[in-house]
Amino acid sequence: MSCCPMSSLVCSQYPEIKDLAKHRNTKRNSYPNIEENTLKKKLREETMTDTSQKRPNFSALSNPNGMSKNSTLVNAKPGAAKKLVIKNFKEKPKLPENYQEQTWDKLKEAVVAIQTSKSIGYSLEELYQAVENMCNHKMASQLYTKLNELTELHVKANIEQFLTESMDRIIFLKKMNECWLAHCRQMIMIRSIFLDMGLDLFGRHIILNHLVQTRTVEGLLLLIERERRGDTVDRTLLKSLLRMLSDLQIYREAFETKFLAATERLYAAEGQTMMQETDVPEYLAHVDARLAEENERLLHYLDPTTKWPLVHTVERQLLSEHLSSILQKGLDSLLEGNRIHDLSLMYSLFARVKNGLSELCLNFNAYIKKKGRTIVIDPEKDKTMVQELLDFKDKMDNVVTTCFRKNEKFTNSLKEAFEHFINQRANKPAELIAKFVDSKLRAGNKEATEEELEKLLDKIMVLFRFIHGKDVFEAFYKKDLAKRLLVGKSASVDAEKSMLSKLKQECGGGFTSKLEGMFKDMELSKDINIAFRQYVANLRDPPAPSTDLTVNILTMGYWPTYPVVEITPPAEMVHHQDIFNKFYLGKHGGRKLQWQPTLGHCVLRAVFPMGKKELQVSLFQALVLLLFNDTDELSLEEIGTATRIEDGELRRTLQSLACGKARVLQKLPRGRDTEEQKATEERVFQDRQYQIDAAIVRIMKMRKALGHNLLISELYNQLKFPVKPADLKKRIESLIDRDYMERDKDNPNQYNYVA
Repeated sequence: MSCCPMSSLVCSQYPEIKDLAKHRNTKRNSYPNIEENTLKKKLREETMTDTSQKRPNFSALSNPNGMSKNSTLVNAKPGAAKKLVIKNFKEKPKLPENYQEQTWDKLKEAVVAIQTSKSIGYSLEELYQAVENMCNHKMASQLYTKLNELTELHVKANIEQFLTESMDRIIFLKKMNECWLAHCRQMIMIRSIFLDMGLDLFGRHIILNHLVQTRTVEGLLLLIERERRGDTVDRTLLKSLLRMLSDLQIYREAFETKFLAATERLYAAEGQTMMQETDVPEYLAHVDARLAEENERLLHYLDPTTKWPLVHTVERQLLSEHLSSILQKGLDSLLEGNRIHDLSLMYSLFARVKNGLSELCLNFNAYIKKKGRTIVIDPEKDKTMVQELLDFKDKMDNVVTTCFRKNEKFTNSLKEAFEHFINQRANKPAELIAKFVDSKLRAGNKEATEEELEKLLDKIMVLFRFIHGKDVFEAFYKKDLAKRLLVGKSASVDAEKSMLSKLKQECGGGFTSKLEGMFKDMELSKDINIAFRQYVANLRDPPAPSTDLTVNILTMGYWPTYPVVEITPPAEMVHHQDIFNKFYLGKHGGRKLQWQPTLGHCVLRAVFPMGKKELQVSLFQALVLLLFNDTDELSLEEIGTATRIEDGELRRTLQSLACGKARVLQKLPRGRDTEEQKATEERVFQDRQYQIDAAIVRIMKMRKALGHNLLISELYNQLKFPVKPADLKKRIESLIDRDYMERDKDNPNQYNYVA
């Protein structure tokens, strides 16, 4: 066994040895995981090779200046540079007698001085030279053996202090750390003279002692456990001892396995307890904090190789084992409360574990279907359905964008869920969406600017894509569009055409061809009316100027189908119609005109005791009011005979004139007629049904489960109007059908609240 001296003091005087020492030190550092015996063998081979290439310096044993007597100076030419020729020794220098014993005594004295922290009686240069000379004269093996025995003896003497039974664990760890650091300092000093053998001896005689190793590892685990409980511990001590285990190459089998097992036990118990005692936002914050803590431990004192198994263990015990519980317990409430931060945290944590995002996506889809169904399926929400759907869509879009990082899987799931629930109630959503568009495009809608209206139409088109009954939407949209165009109630022609363009882009030209035809008819009608007024102005016998007629020519195939109604208009109107018939058919001989009184509207100038007024009314209302130019009082039968308006339509017309906000006529006897009274009673009945439903849901949400009789009793206490048990039972059945509550499977007389 050869030894490698590394004293910097010697190297500064002997550059050859300096290079050799640096080379050997580099070689040693390049084999960190090779066993000690293998490393010694490699270094022995390298030493033999290096010393064969570089002749050792024996200046201490022979001529001090390193030159032989046979050295000569050769001059080639006068004035030329002189050359120094050095020849080899004729004989190999010999060591003095007893050199080995004397040198070892000197070296032993130095080693003992280092081990006992005393001053060394010799210079490092002298000791270094002695070791080199012994190695070069094939005494390396004996030197290594003696040094090994001396070091082993010292290490064995240190183990006694760790075998005391009553020693506190923290004190034990500190003593172990002090012993380890002292050993390392000593071996660094010895290594400047000899080859390092300290790790092997320390590991074999101290750490590989079963009792000492067990106490060391248990002490380390105790410190880490205390830190996980929130206590402050000595991280420097942990780092030093764990580095010691790594240097001795027993970190994994002695510490890591037990550490991971303790980690698994801790977080398995913690996960079970916290899932029962805390709500989901608090639990997610705790998991995130725990993961951050473990990463900090990896940064400060754990070996980097522990990272993957440690993090995986924490994720498995705190997340993977509780995926379903977390989602069932908290996802709906987080989505309902729009808890953006908590949803973002849930997504980032679930992304760390297998199937985490898949489970989250499935439950997200289920929530949308469940929540959306409550909006669509309940007839009581028809008035607000579309606005609620738009708000709900905006809310879920924001969750996907902000919390779920625009994940395509979640985006597609959102679309699928909306398409599913919006078609649970056939045709009605399509009808209500068309009516909602009508309310926004009708004149008088001051809720939004043109830009806001355009954005709203884009959102409505998103809902339109989801509905299957697009033909139902078309029918209602066409009907409402016709009213807006014919009565002149459209808020904006640009907005109308924009909506038409969106529908065409979505469904194709065939879907909007009739709607486009309606706009063409309105444009042509403007030109026709201009020509008609010129025609009337040129007549020899023009109609009275107090009456003006505007006609819209509608192509039958484009517009909704209207029933043919026969009425008796006043003579002035009939005269204007005859003039227009003659004008139009004179230009278009092959066409046929059919008047549609149901679509007509009029502006009447009326004189009241309080002054003059202009009344904008339907044609039917105009026919009724014009009768009162000749008389102040008419019966229902007389009005019907004079106008030939169908009885039901006539009653509705009279009710609007006598019982509306602006009452133009007085009904005798005073009071609302039977039809209005019935309508009022119906509204009261509907309002009471809403109140009963709300009371039932409120009680069941608070009580969760309740028997039939107790529920009826609670309702009688809360409701402020008389109600029959049969009516209450009907409302309960209605709520069961709409999935607000359910009958208990084991007891049909008990109800359970469905969240």
